[in-house]
Amino acid sequence: MSRTCEICGKGQISGNQVSHSNRHTKRKWNVNVQKIRIIEDGSVVRKNVCTRCIRSNKVTRAM
Repeated sequence: MSRTCEICGKGQISGNQVSHSNRHTKRKWNVNVQKIRIIEDGSVVRKNVCTRCIRSNKVTRAM
């Protein structure tokens, strides 16, 4: 499953994990992406959508 939202294009970002002794190691933050059925142009399709787009009603879910 792709870790990008097909609505807003949000994807994973990378950065550093910083320990108590201030050592830096690489890490990544993944987007909370759900594979849901949405209504698009009158038909039902399955897309990877982030939970922010689901919550803000940028998509309409198919029941």
